[in-house]
Amino acid sequence: MPPKFKRHLNDDEVTGSVKSERRNLLEEDSDEEEDFFLRGPSGPRFGPRNDKIRHVQNQVDEVMDVMQENITKVIERGERLDDLQDKSESLSDNATAFSNRAKQLRRQMWWRGCKMKAIIALVAVILLLVIIGE
Repeated sequence: MPPKFKRHLNDDEVTGSVKSERRNLLEEDSDEEEDFFLRGPSGPRFGPRNDKIRHVQNQVDEVMDVMQENITKVIERGERLDDLQDKSESLSDNATAFSNRAKQLRRQMWWRGCKMKAIIALVAVILLLVIIGE
């Protein structure tokens, strides 16, 4: 950034609106050629036209402010979407872990049921042998 512009910028103006930066540029003493490009043509013959230009410039400044607000809102929305995506991924990981644990528990319960059936069948066979053996 050229030194001419650096000396007018502080943290407040960098984060502020474009209007304050433009105002600082226009307040600086400069030669006629820079004045023409920064301020536009001036003089009595451009009076009514200059008012129209100021009016249009004010409208442009308002639109720029609205657009800056919109950009800020879009950035905030993007941050919220990133947070939502992180939460969604976490929820997906938890769902996968839950599903795996449920499958493991189902297998354990199936084996426990098989063991109980085997013990009942063994007791029934022993009872039958005792009854038949007498």
